[in-house]
Amino acid sequence: MMSLEKFASMDPYILLSAVNMQLRDEYSSLEELCKVHDISQEELVNKLKAAGFEYVKEINQFK
Repeated sequence: MMSLEKFASMDPYILLSAVNMQLRDEYSSLEELCKVHDISQEELVNKLKAAGFEYVKEINQFK
């Protein structure tokens, strides 16, 4: 599993892949993923939003 500790400096497309993979395989929600990794959900969402991706709760993925 890729660490998300330094997500703020990660390439957004690598981050997207890592986050979606973990949401698919390990976590039932974005909230759970952020809590386990001790990262800011707001900052993560904003970083991916700046790259054109939105979190879709119904499918637990960024699209």
